[in-house]
Parts: sequence; C-alpha cells; structure tokens
Amino acid sequence: MPLEISSSGVAQMKELVESIARALVDHPDDVQVKSVEGSQVTVLELRVHPEDLGKVIGRQGRTAKAVRTLLGAAGMKLKKRFTLEILED
Repeated sequence: MPLEISSSGVAQMKELVESIARALVDHPDDVQVKSVEGSQVTVLELRVHPEDLGKVIGRQGRTAKAVRTLLGAAGMKLKKRFTLEILED
C-alpha cells in the first residue's frame, strides 16, 4: 500500500517529535510542536520550557541530532523531507 504525502504524515511526524520531547523534559506540558510546510521541506518547530532546552539539545547537540536522524529516516518513508528547529521563548 503506497503512502500518501498528506497532512496526516505531517501530523504523525509532529506526534513523533512531541512524544520524544515529552519523554526527555521535566515540564512535558510546555512541549509544543508546530509545522511550517514549504515546497521542499517541512520544518517542525519545537518549543520547550526554558529549563528543558538543554535536555532536548543534549551534550554537544547529540540528542537533537538523534531526533533529526529519526525525522530523516521516517520522512524517507513518506517521501518528504523534515527538519527540526528547537526554539527558545
């Protein structure tokens, strides 16, 4: 069954990032993921509580890099590119 590139795919990716972030942080209620769709790539913007910023980035950015790798791999199945931006308020 071929996968359709639809808003449900984007919703699944948002859910993936959100669930990973909620598992990492101390303030899971403050996790927000917003998608900004472009022609080539969909940007997922992750916002967390300021105290949790270091937890989602990780040492030398390793955690953020791992999440981006997962996004890339999952995006390949949907035939769409995703990037992750971690924003501070």
